[in-house]
Amino acid sequence: MIQRVTGPDRQLAAHRHLLIVAAVLVACLVAVSGRYGYHRDELYFILLGGHPQWGYVDQPPLIPLLAHATHVLFDGSLVGFRLPSALVAGATAYVTGLIAREFGAGARGQVFAAVAWAISAVTLATGHLMGTTSFDLLCWALVCWAGVRALRDGGRAWLWVGLAAGVGMEVKTLIATGLLALLIGVAAAGPRRALASPRLWLGALLALVLAAPNLWWQAANDWPQLEMSSQIAAGESGTSEPRSLFLPFQIVLLSAFLVPVWTIGWWRLARSADLALWRAFAVAYVVLAAFLIATGGKPYYLCGMYPVLLAAGAQPVVDWAAQARVRVVALAAALVLTVAGNAYLMLPLLPPGDVAGSPVEEINYDAGEQIGWPGFADTFEAAYAELPTAERPRTVVLTANYGQAGAVSRYTSLPVYSGHNSLRTLGPPPERYDVVLAVGYPQTALGDWFGSCDEVGRTPTPYGLENDEADTPVYVCRDLSGSWRDLWPEMERTA
Repeated sequence: MIQRVTGPDRQLAAHRHLLIVAAVLVACLVAVSGRYGYHRDELYFILLGGHPQWGYVDQPPLIPLLAHATHVLFDGSLVGFRLPSALVAGATAYVTGLIAREFGAGARGQVFAAVAWAISAVTLATGHLMGTTSFDLLCWALVCWAGVRALRDGGRAWLWVGLAAGVGMEVKTLIATGLLALLIGVAAAGPRRALASPRLWLGALLALVLAAPNLWWQAANDWPQLEMSSQIAAGESGTSEPRSLFLPFQIVLLSAFLVPVWTIGWWRLARSADLALWRAFAVAYVVLAAFLIATGGKPYYLCGMYPVLLAAGAQPVVDWAAQARVRVVALAAALVLTVAGNAYLMLPLLPPGDVAGSPVEEINYDAGEQIGWPGFADTFEAAYAELPTAERPRTVVLTANYGQAGAVSRYTSLPVYSGHNSLRTLGPPPERYDVVLAVGYPQTALGDWFGSCDEVGRTPTPYGLENDEADTPVYVCRDLSGSWRDLWPEMERTA
């Protein structure tokens, strides 16, 4: 008779201590969330969520809908708007501690796993912004937690995997690649009996049902997210990195001091006898990394796997430190340096005027994208005020990207359209608009679309910060060369 492998004994869950870790993280994220301004993606989500659909060109529907609703609920308060992201970041740290418990970690190991995730760069960078990534990471952590339990216990735990994955696919379809990698891991490293479980396939069906609205929309619109993926693979996103930097960037995404923790965790999952039941996660990490490198995915797409790796590595690190006082001091110093470095780079701690020329500007692309949007919008208000009175009712703003459109929509009352990503589905403008304030499009293209285009201003360079919108010319264009409907396809772009 073959003895069933059950894994290490589970210790009592350190719920109170894990909740403290989560609460401290949430408090820190909320405390700094209003220091700069909206990120371009946040402005986009607010605008997009005001036009509900079952799916969008570049993403599922859940986060734009949540962003718009939260913006309305908190009446434009940036701190309130970003509160949900801070809460889910805290929840992810809490779940990371619970995963460590499944691997046999005691209270200290559970808390250390939660702290390691809480102070990682990706957590701090995404937890103070309303975006897809923080919610996506929570769904990944929940899938891993439920998956660890399902591989050991089977039964209804597979339904929890399906529930978390299905919700995750309405946040970001990336989680589907993680599920596929985990299935490959189970097939390659076991326990293969799981593949024969009806509950596993019921869980997969549940995930598919929850994801169906967006999948239906994508299919009905010729799968536009595939086009988006190809653009990202070509490096046309602000956060894209060359394939050669994918693996080195994993060090930046957490911290150099946390590399030993998750590498120990991966090694335990891959080689340790006491975690043999969960070899699939070690295989899944390698499979997913190889897939993302091959397809040109962004480095942070791999971060959903780190809660389980940190959880597996936490108790051995705690045990190592407990053997000598000097090790405790070394571990504490590593954590302090991790907090200090990641907080400096990823949180809006510097005054806005000090970001230009600092390491923050060089390393954290998103920091610059939170500064200067009100001034950007003021450029259009000023240009509009200079137009002849008779032209103002016939004037529309045309922007080349969604951040520009979101800023004009948020800070002005001017009608705004853009051919970028999902905003292209909201156009073209009505034919009554024959005067255009245009930004971001090449002057040569504007010359093809309009009889005349004159520069009427340039967007400011806030605090000398060279972000994506600094010192961009704004044109007033007249005499549209055709109908909006005919020209709109030329104005559309995906990136």
